[in-house]
Amino acid sequence: MYSKSKTPFNLSNEIRNAVLILLGILSASMGLKGFLLSSHFIDGGVTGISMLLTHIFGIPLPYLLIVINLPFIIMGYRFMGQAFAIKSALAIIGLSVCLATITFPDITPDKLLTAIFGGVFIGVGIGLAMRGGAVLDGTEIAAMLVSKSTQILKVSDVILILNIIIFAAAAFFLGIEVALYSILTYFAAAKMIDFLLHGIEQYTGVTIISEKSENIRQVITEKLGRGATIYQGKRGYGKRGDRNINMDIIFTVVTRLEIPQLRKEIKLLDAQAFIIQHSIDDTEGGMIKKRPLH
Repeated sequence: MYSKSKTPFNLSNEIRNAVLILLGILSASMGLKGFLLSSHFIDGGVTGISMLLTHIFGIPLPYLLIVINLPFIIMGYRFMGQAFAIKSALAIIGLSVCLATITFPDITPDKLLTAIFGGVFIGVGIGLAMRGGAVLDGTEIAAMLVSKSTQILKVSDVILILNIIIFAAAAFFLGIEVALYSILTYFAAAKMIDFLLHGIEQYTGVTIISEKSENIRQVITEKLGRGATIYQGKRGYGKRGDRNINMDIIFTVVTRLEIPQLRKEIKLLDAQAFIIQHSIDDTEGGMIKKRPLH
């Protein structure tokens, strides 16, 4: 998601963003022309709608990408700001120009490889463009606008409903097999976008409530090399009838690979410890990287 905000201009950052968007355009173009278009497979979202219309009516894909995406960019301007709208418009136009002018080899006739790697290249392209501050597909903007207007559906709900309609239409016009391969393409693209935006080391927030909080804190900071935040809380009603008993609550952030070791260490100290886990999409500041242990 994007928010409308003003940030100081930084030339090096803008050059980096431009490079990411350019690489994203090339990667998405490779996914489309090098894999999907020759097999009549489609992706989800606005790009999928454009590809479906291309296969049905024969309208060139570059034109449809601009025509269908641009209105969402214009409508999204008021929510995400001028810089985002300009970058996204240029990125979509750049993708269309790339598709119209650059020749890509048809990599493989194998349908499974086409579906998977077509999705991978498209996902990499969209993810790189998003890291550069733009989008190559107006789906998220459209979903956000619908969500804000209805106040009932979440953005993820709107995207899911949109893609169900797209793949149902693909099944009707292009056949069940093509639709199934297209769904595989969509999942491959979604996984690559998630990987590029969140990384392989997805973080997990862990809250620990225990009478052995100090011992657990020492394990986290000294044995695991992670940071820990301690805040005051009170024990509520429980099986033992405890209430209003002051105790320390520990919060720490670890990677998914570290969770089993953390839980093991906690259980060794306090088998009755209450542990809460939740996924974290992004982190900034603090001690996120693991501290070297000596």
